[in-house]
Amino acid sequence: MLQKFLPTQAVILAAGESSRFWPFNQKHKSLFKIMGKPLIWYTINGLKKSGIKEVIIVEGKAKDIEKELKNYRFQNLKIRYVIQPKPIGMGDALWRTKDLLKDKFLVLNAERVDVNEILNLKFPNFNSKIKGILFGQKTKNPQLYGMAKLKGNRVLEIVEKPQPGKEPSDIKIVGVYLLEPGFFEFYKKAKKGMYNFEETLSLYMIKNDTRIVILNKPEEETPTLKYPWHLFLMEKYLMDKFLKSIIAENAKIGKNVVIEGKVQIENNVKILEGAVIKGPCYIGENCVIGNNSIVREYVNLENNVLIGALAEIARSIFEEGSHTHSGFFGDSIFGENCKIGAGTVTANKRLDRKEISTLVKGEKISTQLKRLGVVIGENSNIGINVSLMPGIFIGVNCNVGPSLVVKKNLKDRTFLL
Repeated sequence: MLQKFLPTQAVILAAGESSRFWPFNQKHKSLFKIMGKPLIWYTINGLKKSGIKEVIIVEGKAKDIEKELKNYRFQNLKIRYVIQPKPIGMGDALWRTKDLLKDKFLVLNAERVDVNEILNLKFPNFNSKIKGILFGQKTKNPQLYGMAKLKGNRVLEIVEKPQPGKEPSDIKIVGVYLLEPGFFEFYKKAKKGMYNFEETLSLYMIKNDTRIVILNKPEEETPTLKYPWHLFLMEKYLMDKFLKSIIAENAKIGKNVVIEGKVQIENNVKILEGAVIKGPCYIGENCVIGNNSIVREYVNLENNVLIGALAEIARSIFEEGSHTHSGFFGDSIFGENCKIGAGTVTANKRLDRKEISTLVKGEKISTQLKRLGVVIGENSNIGINVSLMPGIFIGVNCNVGPSLVVKKNLKDRTFLL
């Protein structure tokens, strides 16, 4: 464990634009909810369990993190907020906290929901004079991450998103750092820009002994959150760890309803006659599941979701207030207040069964998934009998008319009639 190195303060970085997280980037990606709580809640709770006493959150000028966290309480944990007016990099974000940091401190991304597990790993017998500790993991996709140049377990440099063939190692940095205030002296010397944090780290590590602890688990079992489809990993991790087999006393369960596996049913849920629920599943407050519907395998329904009669939901996430009628919805993600007409179907596999790709910021990206349905932003409406092809992204406030086949991504506020 990290006990002899563990500080009392942690800085959570939550001011980025989340541009790669479209169509859910109207607010910071760590505010996306799984099992009734935003992802950043799990990160903060993990820090608290690890013994952190004070958390400093760097957020954007919209203060969306602060507004959301007012709904939650963390006993014996002090939370402070710092504003980064423009999202111009992690280095600038961390620099704004320097006057609040007294000694060694943790820095981590807001969606690092497994931080408690990371901080409770068995550590090498590091010398107490070591200045910094980073955390890494083997990856098959070095072009997506900051990659570590290593000499043994000492980190010499971080190379951000290296080109193929230029990777310094196969170890990515997972977004948890143990640093000390001397780091800021090197920030003054680094070039300013989006990657000035990584450059500062590289300058710092030339003069200061910084070691790495490598997570000994497969990459696919570790939740990261760069793109929307990574939410499926987040959901699985959180459900496997925190989901409870409970049914609220005031939930109304109709006749001939089948509930199998681990299923968490919250207050005022109505499950009508003939429905089948196969866990792991989370069903939030005031949800309604219609007659003879099937909800199965890692389904997350946030508060006030309506699943109509004769629908099948598999491995999907519905944010608050979204409604569907009959149809099939597999391996899909729906933002808040989406309305989906009867008979709509999400295709979730290619005919040739190859990996599914999609466009992100104009660039074709492989999701590395062979099963992916639709990803729909908040307040979008889909008409009856619509067919949605695999890996389609639909923006916020879109309207898709009845009986259409959607084969391409739709930008925000698109009307397809």
